[in-house]
Amino acid sequence: MKLKRNIAISENGFLFNPETGDSYIINPIAKEIVNHLKEGHDVADVKQLLLDKYEVDLVTLEKNLSDFLEMLRHNELLDS
Repeated sequence: MKLKRNIAISENGFLFNPETGDSYIINPIAKEIVNHLKEGHDVADVKQLLLDKYEVDLVTLEKNLSDFLEMLRHNELLDS
């Protein structure tokens, strides 16, 4: 699962899709996830990076990550 290459993200967490003109404001952890995806990390890598960095249990992380990825998919920000 990869983020579309043309998706732009600012330092402040402003996400922009030039294909649709849609923009989104995301929180710092969501920004971190998006940056990892832009760098080419797969979902398993992102999950491990977040587990290593934050004090969160696996079930909560998996649920929140899944929800966020679904939001990205729903808004057509991921490559098929």
